[in-house]
Amino acid sequence: MYAAKRHRKGTYRVFEEHMREEMTQRLELRADLAAAVEKGDLAVHYQPIIELANAHIAGVEALVRWRHAERGLVPPVEFIPFAEETGLIIPLGLWVLDEACRQTREWQTETGRRLDVAVNLSPSQLHEASLVEDISTVLNRHDLEPDRLTLEITESVLMHTAPETLHNIKALGVFLAIDDFGTGYSSLSYLDRLPIDIIKVDKSFVARIGAAEQTPLVRTVVQLGESLGLRTIVEGIETMEQLEALRNLGVSTGQGFYLAMPMEAEELNAVLSDHDAEALLVPEAPSNIIRLRRA
Repeated sequence: MYAAKRHRKGTYRVFEEHMREEMTQRLELRADLAAAVEKGDLAVHYQPIIELANAHIAGVEALVRWRHAERGLVPPVEFIPFAEETGLIIPLGLWVLDEACRQTREWQTETGRRLDVAVNLSPSQLHEASLVEDISTVLNRHDLEPDRLTLEITESVLMHTAPETLHNIKALGVFLAIDDFGTGYSSLSYLDRLPIDIIKVDKSFVARIGAAEQTPLVRTVVQLGESLGLRTIVEGIETMEQLEALRNLGVSTGQGFYLAMPMEAEELNAVLSDHDAEALLVPEAPSNIIRLRRA
């Protein structure tokens, strides 16, 4: 049944022996993940979001990591969908939100830096009746200003979210961002109807930069948000050529492995405390970029 459900709706699967082993592994993984969430054995890494003109760190995106005692580092692409499927994404998502806000407030206290932190919201979280109250509770618990928090929602999920939910979240004073912008096929009219502040241009558009026939499309996508008065962040910057092209297009903010890898809180704390280390980019000489490479 579960194999059929994971494949697509309206289909079936005939039982095979390997399914029993797979199900056993899934049950074990679910128990391990539930225990990790309960005990706080997960970790949050932070990828800097960079102002391309001056190399300043404008904010960070919180990314959950799970290092399993036996399996090693389990990729998010494996355990996040699993957590969504089993309902564990609710406590997991709340834990990430709480930890990211706690850490951001700690950085602010220790370094004097008022960073923005972005946290992803899952489809299940957006359907939780207590979501708005939970966000408010976390902000109050850590005395974090609401405008320091950005909540990211993918474009596909946004289309199935009640507008009232988004307006109620926005009423807290936090920012709302569309993640993976440009990958959906729905009308862009929602940009006027919904309280969106930021669009994060999907990395698939960045990958097209350099192809003559694709450049006009990329230019249109990255400039759309700014023409609507929205802040635009470009994701997936992985080469010097992409960086230079985006700067020439007037993109102000971006993130990607070429600029800075996700890193543990302690590593980022050292960067924030050392202003010289924050010079990730050399605007006058892009070929001499100094990058932070963190595993």
